[in-house]
Amino acid sequence: MQRPSHQPAFPLNRREFLARSGILSLAVSLARYDDAPGASAEAGSRTAPESSELTLFLAGDVMTGRGIDQVLPHSVDPVLYEPYVKSAEIYVELAERAHGPIPAEVPYDYIWGDALAELERVAPDARIINLETAVTTNDDPWAGKGIHYRMHPENVPVLTAADIDVCVLANNHTLDWAYAGLSQTVEALRKAKLATVGAGEDVDAAAEPAKLETGGGRLLIFAYGSTTAGVPPEWAPGAGKPGVNLLPGLGSAGARRVLERVRMHRREDDRVLVSIHWGPNWGHKVPASQRAFAHELIDSGLVDLVYGHSSHHPKAIEVYRDRPILYGCGDFLNDYEGIAGHERFRGHLTLMYFPTFAPAGELVGLEMTPMRIRRFRLQRASDDEARWLADTMDKESRRLGAGVERLDSGRLALRWG
Repeated sequence: MQRPSHQPAFPLNRREFLARSGILSLAVSLARYDDAPGASAEAGSRTAPESSELTLFLAGDVMTGRGIDQVLPHSVDPVLYEPYVKSAEIYVELAERAHGPIPAEVPYDYIWGDALAELERVAPDARIINLETAVTTNDDPWAGKGIHYRMHPENVPVLTAADIDVCVLANNHTLDWAYAGLSQTVEALRKAKLATVGAGEDVDAAAEPAKLETGGGRLLIFAYGSTTAGVPPEWAPGAGKPGVNLLPGLGSAGARRVLERVRMHRREDDRVLVSIHWGPNWGHKVPASQRAFAHELIDSGLVDLVYGHSSHHPKAIEVYRDRPILYGCGDFLNDYEGIAGHERFRGHLTLMYFPTFAPAGELVGLEMTPMRIRRFRLQRASDDEARWLADTMDKESRRLGAGVERLDSGRLALRWG
């Protein structure tokens, strides 16, 4: 099948444009990365309600818009408003130049690739991703923002193909296509019985947690976006004003605000996950402000897991008072193939996180499965790639008192204590 032809408006003809992809690569990198300086739904039970260990699947940023949307069965108009790239089709062509042809139209399960077998093997009690794209056909982008991600609403089966339970929307791309885009995003996801959290039609809806009934008990997911990850301050919701659940800051006042909301909903036996989209896209350093914030959440005795994202590569993991803090889960799926810059971070390598908690909430194990992105599809990482991820994660996590080792299976395991 031939990929549908659109008439993109880029300043050069396509051959010349791609021939100069070295310049394009830097420009695209800077444009995308300059972005960084909910509603809730009740989901059904996967297993019997008897309380037991709880295993989760967590992924970092899942970006199914732009180039990926163009190869799915229903694509939005590819027009973009980026400084250097004016058509989403360019991202498809760059990926094909880097790693080979991509089918003109892929099935909904295509992007998950080898991740589906891992999900089946582990059979987690809940599957949670940070969905970093609007799901809308609205053609009016947020004015003054350089990068806009969107996926056609009829492509939502790309998420249900992996049996995702919760889509976190508290990030810097949910409102890329304005308030109409946010409304359509929430509507499309809820129609597919996907819980959303971190954005909504007003301040209360944006702050409402997602609530899951699992075999390990009830799980509450709270989600916040931070201006440190490029969430515009004007995206904050209000009374009757839609928006993203914006964290007021990384100091004690912000932590108290989060904990007040948790106390409103948490019951004695609940497990609580707090998702935070924070920090810059590149760099392994974990700011002291993030550590202090996460520690204050856990010190309260109300929070069992801090799930951080925004970095385009995995960052260190800390276990504090037997609770894990994932400072940066990295991108899980994106359309960056063929874009140069920041190669030393190997942003094409991704991790599937599988933490397991005891009934009382303490962490009993965390395995990670190394993956890589090729042709908009997840593949198991090679031995060398898995070893590099293990060494890097071990080095960075040891700074925080934990370590990572590579298992014979090629998977990674967190060690602490």
